[in-house]
Amino acid sequence: MENTLLIPLALLFFLILSVVFSFLINGLLLKFSRTLGNREVQHRHNIRWSPSVKPSVGGFSFYILFLLGISLHGLYSFTGESADNKFLFGIIAAVNTGFILGLADDAYNTIPVLKFFGQLLCGVLLVGTNTIIHLTGNQSIDIAFTLVWVIGIMNSINMLDNMDGISGLVSLTILIACVLVLYVEGNIFSLKTVMLLGVSGALIGFLYFNWHPARIYMGDTGSQFLGAFIAAITIPVLWKYHEAAGPAFQLKQIIIPLIAFSIPILDTVTVFIRRIARGKSPFVGGKDHISHHFVYAGLSDSQVMYLLGGWSLFSALLTAFLIHSFNLLNETIVITVFSYFILLFIAVQFFYNYGMKKEQRRLAKNTSAEKENLAHPQSVTA
Repeated sequence: MENTLLIPLALLFFLILSVVFSFLINGLLLKFSRTLGNREVQHRHNIRWSPSVKPSVGGFSFYILFLLGISLHGLYSFTGESADNKFLFGIIAAVNTGFILGLADDAYNTIPVLKFFGQLLCGVLLVGTNTIIHLTGNQSIDIAFTLVWVIGIMNSINMLDNMDGISGLVSLTILIACVLVLYVEGNIFSLKTVMLLGVSGALIGFLYFNWHPARIYMGDTGSQFLGAFIAAITIPVLWKYHEAAGPAFQLKQIIIPLIAFSIPILDTVTVFIRRIARGKSPFVGGKDHISHHFVYAGLSDSQVMYLLGGWSLFSALLTAFLIHSFNLLNETIVITVFSYFILLFIAVQFFYNYGMKKEQRRLAKNTSAEKENLAHPQSVTA
């Protein structure tokens, strides 16, 4: 009985401690940072929505609190959990690689090819330590899919970091989904929970400074760290629901991470399709994300942040519900949930097109007004 009360209190205390530490770390970095991530020249692959230049140092708090959570895992040995040393080594190696990759990009503006190979290395480190998405039963296909998953999530979290608060909020809700899933499974007192709470607390403390109007950004240091961590932690938490007696390809298994990652997936897929259709490289940044087009459609920056954050939180709750009712999920329910995702995609495309047309009309009107001013300049009197 004593342990039953002690462990939840310890987890709650660690979450609060993480929030406080993150607040203090980001406050100190904001006060003393003058150069790191504070770029005078816009990153050629990451065009900021905000015209002002601000320190991109939020990722340091994520990394520090992740390491703190790892260092405390020994304190949870009394829960009876035997740590998976291979998974632990793999996630530490992948997260460290992601952090260093992002730090190098913030400091030196590395080329996309180098970033790609760094992300690929993160995936290889996870696969090499047996953290693999068992999707089809074919090892080669499963390994290839795992690498695509890691690279895709690292890029999608990076691409979401395009407006104040959005990437941090969406990442936080995905971590909340993972914690809820562990709770539903009855596996809440685990090392995974400690890591999730540490990074969640770091995000909460960071969001105080990243809330619109933001005073700091997470930078590639933060987004690459988060991408590597989220991609790794969700493999054993969200991707494990493959029924051994079922067919090789199971929509039931895929629908869970699809809903949890609905915002990053929809944004990344939309941007990739649109850029390729325009003959542009999907890896060159621009103000063409779904968040930007919601603004073009008439919403404010704050409204977009609340909309995407609320949508992502609903997705987290729906994910936990699907896990809770997993054994009751029949083909009809799975297809209904999948149809919900398709309808979201269609709705996003509608608002994307509406916002794009509205922005084009605005630009055309401004251009016409500028031409009119040039043709008929106002007279200046003394």
